[in-house]
Amino acid sequence: MLERYVNRLDFESMSDFEQNFKINVPDNFNFAYDIVDQWAKEAPEKIALIWTNEKGTERVFTFSDLKTISDNYAYHLKKSGIKHGDKVMLIMKRRYQFWPAILALHKIGAVAIPASFLLTSGDIIYRCQCASIKAIICCKDDKIMNNIAKAAPSCPTLKQTITTDTLDSFENNPPSEEDATLSSTEHFGGKDPMIMYFTSGTSGEPKMVLHDYNYALAHLVTAAYWHNLSPESIHLTIADTGWGKAVWGKLYGQWIVGAAVFVYDYNRFLPSDMLHKMEHYNITSFCAPPTVYRYLVRENLQKFDLSKLKYVTTAGEALNPTISNKFYTQTGLRIREGFGQTETTCIIGTYKWMDVKPGSMGKANPVYDIKLIDGEICINTEKHRPIGLFLGYYNNEELTNQVWHDGYYHTGDMANVDEDGYFWYIGRKDDIIKSCGYRIGPFEVENALMSHPAVVECAVTGIEDEQRGQIVKATVVLANSWKDHISNKFVKELKDHVKKMTAEYKVPRIIEFVDTLPKTLSGKIQHAKIRAK
Repeated sequence: MLERYVNRLDFESMSDFEQNFKINVPDNFNFAYDIVDQWAKEAPEKIALIWTNEKGTERVFTFSDLKTISDNYAYHLKKSGIKHGDKVMLIMKRRYQFWPAILALHKIGAVAIPASFLLTSGDIIYRCQCASIKAIICCKDDKIMNNIAKAAPSCPTLKQTITTDTLDSFENNPPSEEDATLSSTEHFGGKDPMIMYFTSGTSGEPKMVLHDYNYALAHLVTAAYWHNLSPESIHLTIADTGWGKAVWGKLYGQWIVGAAVFVYDYNRFLPSDMLHKMEHYNITSFCAPPTVYRYLVRENLQKFDLSKLKYVTTAGEALNPTISNKFYTQTGLRIREGFGQTETTCIIGTYKWMDVKPGSMGKANPVYDIKLIDGEICINTEKHRPIGLFLGYYNNEELTNQVWHDGYYHTGDMANVDEDGYFWYIGRKDDIIKSCGYRIGPFEVENALMSHPAVVECAVTGIEDEQRGQIVKATVVLANSWKDHISNKFVKELKDHVKKMTAEYKVPRIIEFVDTLPKTLSGKIQHAKIRAK
């Protein structure tokens, strides 16, 4: 399947990849029809999805299963009144019904809006009103359904709520051959709107990021060359289906390559449980945010049989080199970083031909023309909009123009590049600290603090200062065993530790100890909220 969409399957080196790689974009590409249904035709018994939950319930789906079920869903959803262009929100945790449901929406031409199960009724109202959402598909969860019920009176465009139980009835009630023929849908695709995400920005209200059908095709780089997958792979990405990382790691690219996607549906993350699932299901490739790796390295990884695991990756936030090195010491596997946004696919990555530099994001994806403008990561769009880059912020031309102007999309993320072309993350543009004429990236200081055994998490921000402009402040979460060490002497110990690892002007002048750090729904530390405090 992959060979139909790239000019070459493999490359001799990263240089070869950078110079010669090209994605072949067909007219009117639709992932559901052109990938999933095509696999169902050519390799109907090939396993596409392996799902299990905390109770040990298991379901395994072939590509043929997914075609049949998504066709049934599409028929019933269309019969219920959902049509091309309608906005449909999916609040489905990690339930297996998410996969045929989003395929069905792609077939109908409706715009899928995956959303977190952590949304409150107020969050749901905001999304429904901003996006004119017509239907919500959700797992049958009392809290989720109660929040939807509370929100519904304030959501005039919302016409129906469909639960996973209803989807199961769709699966078990296929249309007659005559009905299926009469309900055949037009083949939407290409540059038509396909999926939209509300970003979980570190400040301000969420933005609506709109992507077209070709966005799915751009993820083949993610799966084939960053995750390094093949048709024999069993890949696990830890992500709730409400986040963009789910389609990065458990849908589009993986099925273009033909890999099996593994899903563990849990309510509470327990590192040992996840590791047991990985050894039991012979996971070959694994991707998780840095937070998960911080938990995993605290386990005795040698207790688990991870012999089938060959490739590990991370994205979502910058990975601390200390964690990367601990994982390597325990497993012999190097974590390969990637960088992207809800607005993009993986635009920078440590691809399979590259040596890993712990702490570096890697090199630019050749699909994107990446430039650093005053240290900010930008994408050149002067000649064309690259496949995978968003269409814009839905219904907000002003906000779109703030980040996309003069032929460039501005990510708002700062980095530098070393002599080998590797990108190193500095921080969000708004988070850069300016002190005594120096520009200080918070991530470097956070890395230094995180290498101290007492520090579990930290956030570095700037505080206004009359003499220096700003001074560096560190907000620190300590390991439980270190909390009774807090004293002036211990604060000096932390400052001296940072001083040994980086320039003296970067050493925090203020260190505050807290039990938790404020985070977005997706788990990113909210530096802006800490600054405001």
